Amino acid sequence: MDLSRNNFHGELPEGLSHLGRLKVLNLTINNLSGKVPSWLSSFQNLQYLSHANNSFTGVIPPAICNVSTLKSLSLSFNSLSGKLPIEIGNLQSLKKLSIEYNYLSGSVPSKIFNISSLEIISFLSNSLSGSLPADMCSPPRRIKWLNLSDNKLGGQIPSTWFHCSQLQMLSLSINQFIGTIPNEIGNLTALEELYLGVNNFRATIPEQFCNLHRLKQLWIEEASLTGSIPAQLFNISTLLVVVLNDNILSGNLPLSNRQRLPNLEVLSARGNKLHGVIPASISNASNLYYLNLARNKFSGPIADSLGDLRLLEHLNLGQNYFTCEPSILELSFISSLTKCKYLEFLGMNDNSFNGSIPKSIGNLSHSIEKIFASESELMGSIPDWFGYLSNLLLLSLYGNHLTGSVPYTFKSLQKLQALNLENNLLSGPPPHHFCDMSSLYIVTMGQNQISGAIPSCLGNVTSLGYLLIDQNLLNSSIPANLWNLSHLLKLDLSSNSLSGSLPEEMQNLKAATSLNLSANDISGNSPSSIAGLQNLLNLSLAQNKIEGSIPNSVGNMLSLQYLDLSHNDLSGVIPKFMEALSYLSYINLSFNNLSGEIPSGGPFKNFTSQSFMSNAALCGAPRFLVPLCSPLPLHRSTKKKVLQVIYLVLGIAVAIISLRYRRKNNVPTAVSWKPLGKAERFSYYELLRATNGYNESNLPGTGSFGSVYRGTQIDGTQVAVKVFKLQLEGTHDSFVSECEVLRNLRHRNLTKVIGSCTNHGFKALVYEYMPNGSLEKWLYSHNHYLNLIERMSIMIDVSNALEYLHHG
Repeated sequence: MDLSRNNFHGELPEGLSHLGRLKVLNLTINNLSGKVPSWLSSFQNLQYLSHANNSFTGVIPPAICNVSTLKSLSLSFNSLSGKLPIEIGNLQSLKKLSIEYNYLSGSVPSKIFNISSLEIISFLSNSLSGSLPADMCSPPRRIKWLNLSDNKLGGQIPSTWFHCSQLQMLSLSINQFIGTIPNEIGNLTALEELYLGVNNFRATIPEQFCNLHRLKQLWIEEASLTGSIPAQLFNISTLLVVVLNDNILSGNLPLSNRQRLPNLEVLSARGNKLHGVIPASISNASNLYYLNLARNKFSGPIADSLGDLRLLEHLNLGQNYFTCEPSILELSFISSLTKCKYLEFLGMNDNSFNGSIPKSIGNLSHSIEKIFASESELMGSIPDWFGYLSNLLLLSLYGNHLTGSVPYTFKSLQKLQALNLENNLLSGPPPHHFCDMSSLYIVTMGQNQISGAIPSCLGNVTSLGYLLIDQNLLNSSIPANLWNLSHLLKLDLSSNSLSGSLPEEMQNLKAATSLNLSANDISGNSPSSIAGLQNLLNLSLAQNKIEGSIPNSVGNMLSLQYLDLSHNDLSGVIPKFMEALSYLSYINLSFNNLSGEIPSGGPFKNFTSQSFMSNAALCGAPRFLVPLCSPLPLHRSTKKKVLQVIYLVLGIAVAIISLRYRRKNNVPTAVSWKPLGKAERFSYYELLRATNGYNESNLPGTGSFGSVYRGTQIDGTQVAVKVFKLQLEGTHDSFVSECEVLRNLRHRNLTKVIGSCTNHGFKALVYEYMPNGSLEKWLYSHNHYLNLIERMSIMIDVSNALEYLHHG
């Protein structure tokens, strides 16, 4: 019964169990779910069972292993879990066992390898663990296909492989095998495909691999292989694919004229430590279409014989130490590559050519799509001949020493999507012919010497997603229609001399995630329409001449993560709405003229004083190193609060009248007088130690002329240390006046001055410490409460102190 490739869903109906004579049940590629039913064991004549590509869950029922006639069992591409049933070893007629792409765990039961009829075993992409059975191929088995890739198997690979003499495909990649690769694998003379990549062998490639005369595919990437590549490996004429990427292989590429390699199509040894030159004999691999030797230590000129690989499609020689012929000083091998009429990819980045790009670059295959030649010490100008590469999609020439202007012939590259020319010595105006390149998506020309005006027609290139012309000599205003690039994701025009103001139309960059206009001469106000950039993650307008206030609408830019408005002429307050920017992780508003309170909620909880430096009139929390803000007037919105205020005002009036009456009648006030003691003098280092280096954790508050720190003397006595800000105008006079007034004061409602510290560049007064905190805290903090009687008492005491200060 073949019910595959339908849209059946739900659980399997138990009624199927009545089909006792069924031999084939194929349910592949449906939407069936639930558990694999145990009643499948009732099919005593069943030979082929496939539940592959469904949504079955749960464990594999052991009962299914009672169907002794079963020859093929496939449960791949489901969500089965649990362990493999040991009872599978009872299926002595089984030839194919495939349970790929599930969530099976535990070890591989050794009994599976006792099924003498078994030819195909595949447990690809599960979570099987443990080591492989040491006797898995003893006695000899008929296994031809064994795929255990993408599991968590470990330990050493058993050396009993030579008993599996019929094995044609062995895949153990993406596991956790260690140790050496068994030499005995070289005895599997029927082997055609060998996959051992992504393991932790730290071993060499066995010389015995050279005995695998039928080998077609060899993949051992990311396996910590060391040593050299055996020269005899390339004597295997059947080889189609050799992939040895990302190992620690060293030595030369062992190719010689005697090795013909007529069938080799793919050779990739990227990311090793191979050195020397590329052998000219590589041209013997006449069917080679993919060659990747990037990220090695090859050196010398690149062999012209590469041009004899007429079927070559992909050539990557990047990140090596290749040079030019000393007598030519240009990339002469490019001329030889013009014979490779199918070439699509050319990678030669990160080398040491010290030469120029030849005109023959324009004669490369019309199939060429991608050229990577960045950071390769390229000299001279960009050849006009690039314009003949009509199918070019990507061109990367960044980080070289290229001079001159961008050729006008680039206008012909109508399919070009990405152009990277940054960090060169290019000059002249920004290319107007970019405006005619309708497929451009990425343009990066930063860190050059491009000057003049940005072409307004760039606003018509609606395909643009990235435009980066930073660190150049541009000196115009930003064209108005540039803001109409509704698909632009990143715009970077920083570090130029651009002028003008930011228009309301900038909100049209609806897709933008990054906008950097810093280090220019942009002036005017920041438009409120900037809030229309709802997808913006990074915004930098630093080092310009922008004035006015920060728009409240910035608080609506909820995706913002990075904001830099430093070094401008901004004024006004920091909008409280910005506390809603929950993703904001960096802000810099330093070196402006901002005033008012620094918000303390939302992301501002994580910011430091570094974000708000050099703003003369900011106030806020002590950690921002700014003065505390003056308390706000009490809220009078309810009748109860109105009455409280009236009572307080009446209380003050009564206290003042009472004091005046008492003074008029020469009635002595209840003042605690003490004989005047000699003020103590403290050294700078005593106060430094007492305040723990003026640590911010000991900073109860700041004022107009100084900061007050809590200190602990050697005897444990706590004091309050007021450090004066001498850089502020009037601070010296304030210190002198305070000393003069306070040195003779003795009143129970005035803080006692214990001593002082004065030297060059430092002045401080030491007071008796008040452990109950400030009056402001008790009056306005949500965590403290004073009733009306307590408030009246405080007002009377303050009045007494004021009277004493004024009248003695």
